[in-house]
Amino acid sequence: MRPGETTSRAVLACGEVRTCLLPAGQALDSRAAAQLLRLRADERVLVSERPNLYGRSPDTLTGVDCPLPSSNGARVRAVGTVTARASLTEGRVLQTSAHFRVPATGPDHRRPWGQYLVRPGVVEPFGRLPHEAVAEGLLGGGRHGDLDVGLIAAGLQTRLLRHPLLDHRPPLRSRPTRLRWVALPARHGDGPTLERFTLAEDDLRTVRLRVPDGTRSADIAGLCDDIALHDWLLTTVVRILDGIRLGPGEPRPWPRPGPADALPAVVGALRPAVDHLLHLWMPMARVSSELTPLWAVLEDRPGFTRQWLALVQRVRDQLTLHAIPPAYREVEPTS
Repeated sequence: MRPGETTSRAVLACGEVRTCLLPAGQALDSRAAAQLLRLRADERVLVSERPNLYGRSPDTLTGVDCPLPSSNGARVRAVGTVTARASLTEGRVLQTSAHFRVPATGPDHRRPWGQYLVRPGVVEPFGRLPHEAVAEGLLGGGRHGDLDVGLIAAGLQTRLLRHPLLDHRPPLRSRPTRLRWVALPARHGDGPTLERFTLAEDDLRTVRLRVPDGTRSADIAGLCDDIALHDWLLTTVVRILDGIRLGPGEPRPWPRPGPADALPAVVGALRPAVDHLLHLWMPMARVSSELTPLWAVLEDRPGFTRQWLALVQRVRDQLTLHAIPPAYREVEPTS
């Protein structure tokens, strides 16, 4: 950027998170996680073990020069770079995300690429940005040829899923989810607010936020990564329970002879959830303190933790039920 040139403040941030179960028979330890997430040779992977095992890759940049989607059909060309990264929670849940921020106004001509590279994660519009229309356009996905931050996150996910560390023998069936988010400025003096959280079709979730001026887009992305992780956990356990026939099932000999595959189908379906998922619930563990109040909105409605605790109790009740000898759980009622 030449002396005297400035960029106006950001009035919009946007991103998308892809969340999936790592396709590996065993959870990766911290060393293997660092190996998986090493996207750049010049920066190290960040690994922490408290309050749980977590690894995060260095940021990568993707240059873009294309129109921004908008709900009113306006064609706003934008140029800049999108930041992408990957993370792994407890060696089990892989997330890839991409995000950028957009200033209120930009130049009416294209700058040299070097001037965009010194402002990573900034995408400049040509002229004035209709930020409300672009925010709704970004949440809606836009048209072919518009900037699609989800494709960048998906490309990074595909790259990591081809890593030779992975044996592609996951311990349970699951589906990936997508969470697309936008953040607009809050009114002066207001704190952050979560205006809307929506479950859309095709495993897509959308989040619309208001944040105070100066909130780092990396912090917003961290919040949305956390929401996406816990939404994926809820979704996956719900599908596990929906996919099996709950109840006592067929009687079996007691005490159990033979190998573990003699267990009822319910136990076989639920055990991977206990082994690999139930201990991962830890909301706001790595979210900026300025944004942690937003979790209260999700606790009120739809009630993330209430639903999670109810699901965990259902899983435990079923496992307890199948631990009872048939002679005790098949008693006929007396008249």
